Amino acid sequence: MTSIQGTPVAVVTGGSAGLGLALIRHLTQNGWHVVTDARDGERLTAAVAALPRVAAVVGDVRDPRHQEQLAAEVRRHGRLDLLVHNASKLGPMLPLADVLPGQLEEVLATNVLAPLALTRRLLPQLRGAGGSLVGISSDAAVEHYPTWGTYAASKAALDHLVLTLAAENGLRGYAVDPGDLRTAMHQRAFPGEDISDRPLPETVVPHLLALVTGGGPSGRYRVADLVAEVAR
Repeated sequence: MTSIQGTPVAVVTGGSAGLGLALIRHLTQNGWHVVTDARDGERLTAAVAALPRVAAVVGDVRDPRHQEQLAAEVRRHGRLDLLVHNASKLGPMLPLADVLPGQLEEVLATNVLAPLALTRRLLPQLRGAGGSLVGISSDAAVEHYPTWGTYAASKAALDHLVLTLAAENGLRGYAVDPGDLRTAMHQRAFPGEDISDRPLPETVVPHLLALVTGGGPSGRYRVADLVAEVAR
């Protein structure tokens, strides 16, 4: 085992683009070691190639073998201070009555079941480091938007999963709604629309990480509220 005791370690799923990549960049700039993943190996490799202290593991977060690869990388580092469940599937933008069972199951597999399984594998290292558990949420988890029901249900479930696991294991847990961002997933939710008015992921990362690394109480947070508090 290569021990890096004293150097914080994070796992950020879905690190090839968007908020995940922005988080990784910020963490590595501040001395963290990061383990990340994505299904598209070429895209992931290109995204993190210039970043220091990043272990990029190609695979599907739903795959138990891939989850074990991530866990093995964490064990090699010897600790885990932060686990961010960022990888996410939007699913069909349809009225709930029109969503097929298999479509819902696929979204839940990525957004709920995979985070639960991966967290279970990483709990020893998280507990050992007194780490933080984070689920990237959405306003859809608490609001009720037509055609967003599949994604919304998965994010509401992820909120409860993260906060319950944290309470049960003596960890700090955060369900964080970053707000609408200028990402590929958000563009898929609004095909053909101009989303250039949405903020870039990089703009919310400092506020998100200040929350989860600052030792604040567990709970559900909106980045917009964190920004407003700083501005007061």
